[in-house]
Amino acid sequence: MNVGDVMSREVEFIGQEASAQDAAELMGEIDVGALPVGTADRLHGIVTDRDLLYRVVAKGLDPASTRLRDVASRPVITCRPSDTLHSAMDAMAANHVRRMPVQDPETSMIVGWVTLADISRTLLIGSGDLQQALRAMTEV
Repeated sequence: MNVGDVMSREVEFIGQEASAQDAAELMGEIDVGALPVGTADRLHGIVTDRDLLYRVVAKGLDPASTRLRDVASRPVITCRPSDTLHSAMDAMAANHVRRMPVQDPETSMIVGWVTLADISRTLLIGSGDLQQALRAMTEV
């Protein structure tokens, strides 16, 4: 199975000049833990709830005046729709990220967003051996 099979195709971007407060509000509205900073054709970084906590709140910065360009995580690690779920998961583990933009290799545009939860859920549901082991454990 490939990343393109499980990724979300609806990606909400936020501008790098937006404030940390704007990002927190948008994350709350759409119930996500991270946002790509920039546009589909020009990605500047990723801002996560942890970035806001550690790089803004913990440092006592004003969320209304702190710009995302100053607190977003970089470099951005991406994958392709054709990458296997295992390779995407390996890239996430190696780079300590839980979410990745999915980039079209021909246009370099961001065409999706994949999370560790998306991958884990798919692998868990699709694993007959794991499902059988879980059933056996619960029948005892």
